[in-house]
Amino acid sequence: MRNLLIFALLIAVLAGCAGNAVKVLHRTVQVDEPFAFNGRVAIRQGHERTASGLRWVHAKDEDEILMLAPLGQTVARLHRDAQGIMLEADGKRYVAADAESLTQQVLGWEMPLAGLRYWVVAAPAPGEVAQASYNDKGQLASLQQDGWEIEYSRYADDAADSLPLRFVMHHGDLEILVLIDEWEKQ
Repeated sequence: MRNLLIFALLIAVLAGCAGNAVKVLHRTVQVDEPFAFNGRVAIRQGHERTASGLRWVHAKDEDEILMLAPLGQTVARLHRDAQGIMLEADGKRYVAADAESLTQQVLGWEMPLAGLRYWVVAAPAPGEVAQASYNDKGQLASLQQDGWEIEYSRYADDAADSLPLRFVMHHGDLEILVLIDEWEKQ
């Protein structure tokens, strides 16, 4: 019930933000180079839906991901460093070796952090790629890797090495839509 209420509030915020101009820093990011962005995420798994604001700061050996309520309060905080993964939610702290099992256990859906830090900049993660396709501008249009299907539908500009602004990831009945409002220089 709590997730449904949060989802309803966040949908209202997402609808209100839909008309806002997207502020983007035009630059490219090399694979696994530090990055930061502000955006939104919508998650659908079966009949469950949730959405939140999103703030992600990535460094080579560390990630900080904040999921935000409509007025900017932190709903969940995921932190990765050399010691492992820590997730804070509902006033509790959880620790694990990987983000996938931890987010599944605490949030009810799997965040593929190991691959996502590459996919968010429109690059395949190291390892085997099942399939990749590119649009007529040379930008990654779709990617299948590690059991995930990622589809990119919007980029900051027409350059082949432009940063993505909108993509959706599918894994079984899980769908994660990421909308990036602003890339920041790191």
